[in-house]
Amino acid sequence: MLSAHQCHKILTRQKSNHLLKDLLFDDAGHRMIATHATKAGVRYRYYVSQPGLHDQARTATLGSVSRVPAPEIEQAILSALQEHITEQNSSGASDRDDPVKFDHDVLATLVSRIEVQRTRLVISLNPTDRSTESVTLSVPWQKPPSKRFRKILMPYGVLREDIRPDRAERRLRLISAIARGRRWLDEIITGSITDATQLARRERCTVRQVNLTLSLAFLAPALVKAAVEGRLPRGINIERLRDRDPEWATQFKDLGLNPN
Repeated sequence: MLSAHQCHKILTRQKSNHLLKDLLFDDAGHRMIATHATKAGVRYRYYVSQPGLHDQARTATLGSVSRVPAPEIEQAILSALQEHITEQNSSGASDRDDPVKFDHDVLATLVSRIEVQRTRLVISLNPTDRSTESVTLSVPWQKPPSKRFRKILMPYGVLREDIRPDRAERRLRLISAIARGRRWLDEIITGSITDATQLARRERCTVRQVNLTLSLAFLAPALVKAAVEGRLPRGINIERLRDRDPEWATQFKDLGLNPN
């Protein structure tokens, strides 16, 4: 049998899961349904457009935003409503300024529909005793990114959304080449290898290829770190990084990258 505390937790969870029930829609007119996913024992709540939830995304036209994290959108809506109510009370006869305790029933009384657009939420309010006209609130809002962006080294004059990290297989090839260049340089410094010609004979490649690989050992530490962490923008590959100026600041300048 469930304890009183467990029953309270279940009821609270059910209420939070249904806070925007029948009120939230995407901008294609589809109702957005509360759902959740559990990852590593953590429960994540979402609102998903009905066709997407029922595997009808291929046959239905979804809105510009078809899936949103529940806590973020609920907080944005409740904050906008509280601000609106506070403004109404300050301009009217009421002196009430206490925060409203929102639940689904309160929201259903205040709100007739909430539409999720790409850059804003459009909240349509029900008429009140003060006014028989409907009021619409337009709240700037954007869906939070589903994944945390890696802090990619940015080329000058380029927007973040236009930049993608290099592909994993190219990154692995670059990291392996840097490691090889450092290993060869260590061999030359310790005297186990006399020069690039001996290395070329051993590796069965040209002296030029050896020298180009050795040049990777002189890359700025920040460039090497970005390569290992997958933060180099696409296009900054082995060919671009070979035979760079030994001055680290000049390397960033020649590559057109912002070291910060």
